[in-house]
Amino acid sequence: MRRADRLFQIVQILRNRRLVTAKVLAERLEVSERTIYRDIQVLSLSGIPIEGEAGVGYMLRHSLDIPPIMFSAAELEALVIGARMVKTWAGKELGHSAQSVLDKVTAVVPAELREQLERSKLFALRFSPREDLDVTMDICRKALDGKRLLSMDYRRADGTFSQRRIRPLGLYFWGNVWTLVGWCELRGDFRNFRLDRILRALVLDEVFTDDAGQTLQDFIRRMQCVPQ
Repeated sequence: MRRADRLFQIVQILRNRRLVTAKVLAERLEVSERTIYRDIQVLSLSGIPIEGEAGVGYMLRHSLDIPPIMFSAAELEALVIGARMVKTWAGKELGHSAQSVLDKVTAVVPAELREQLERSKLFALRFSPREDLDVTMDICRKALDGKRLLSMDYRRADGTFSQRRIRPLGLYFWGNVWTLVGWCELRGDFRNFRLDRILRALVLDEVFTDDAGQTLQDFIRRMQCVPQ
């Protein structure tokens, strides 16, 4: 996270709570308490009205004047469950971003809607760590965003192991598992790979281009022609 983004996040967190310790901020933003102390000093020197001290906690002296964002109750409910699902099922990076969205929305909605947002009874849960969600998801997204080849060790449903080099094209969520669709250089064709069967994934430096017949749109057109 860039420092500018972190400073913004600190302000949003302080807006939503009466008193927040450096320890809580450090855990939330995954930095050291020393970094939080420096950030608080930077914010104070820039004119943000922060009160408090190390070991006690920090708070905003008065509300910052940021224009409100208006949502209906149903829209807020959709934001909450969407963000919670992303936090649970879409990898660490997007999970942090989803929490950031909730923080920003909570900071600017009127008090009565803020209370409704905080009382939401919609949840998305999982009860154990999963490498496909905690590690592999972010690796695949990095390859997708950079249009870079992905090298992987893969275990098929029958237990057979193989090494693949693929052009990653898209990620699909099926309720409990994600699949990665890509152009497989080994097979010379499209293939779907379950993230929970990828044993190792490495983003390569090689960048690929959208060759005719090997794009996500080509894959979708082929699937639309498959009899249901």
